Amino acid sequence: MAGIYGLSSLVLDNKGRIAMPAKYKEQLKELAAGSLIVTKDPQYPSLLIYPGNLWKEISNSFEKLSGLNPKLRALQWNFLGNAHQIDFEVSERMNILFPQSLREYAHLKEKQKVILIGMGQKFELWSEKNWKVKESGKEIKGERIDIELPEEVRRIPF
Repeated sequence: MAGIYGLSSLVLDNKGRIAMPAKYKEQLKELAAGSLIVTKDPQYPSLLIYPGNLWKEISNSFEKLSGLNPKLRALQWNFLGNAHQIDFEVSERMNILFPQSLREYAHLKEKQKVILIGMGQKFELWSEKNWKVKESGKEIKGERIDIELPEEVRRIPF
C-alpha cells in the first residue's frame, strides 16, 4: 500500500469541518477501519489525525507507559486525553468535523484556510498562518520543541 503523502490547502467550513481530499480515498479504505482519531500535537499548535488501525497500535503503546513518571503522565494527558474518535466512512464526500477545543488549540478558524499534510501513516492539520511561519523556519507561539521525550516514548511512531 502507498503511504499518505502530500500537502493540501483546504478551507474549514462554518461548522468546523474539512472535506478530506479524494486522493487519499484508497489509503483510507485500507487504514481507517471506520474511524479517524484526532488529537493535539504535543509539540506544535496543530492536530494529528490517525486512521483507526494505526491509532489502536499507538494508543496501546501510550496506555502501557507508567503513569508514575510525571513526564510520561503529562504526555498521556495531552495525547490520549485530548483524542476524539470521529466515525468516518470512505465515500464521495469525506467530511471530518473537528471538536471546538481542538480547533482552538490549533488556531483553526471557520472559513479560513488550513493545511493538511500527509505524513506517511497519519495527517497533520495546521492553520495556514502557523504553517507559513513554521515553513519559513520561525518559531510559532505555543510550540514546545524543547520537550525531552523519555526513551519509552521515542520508540512509539507517533
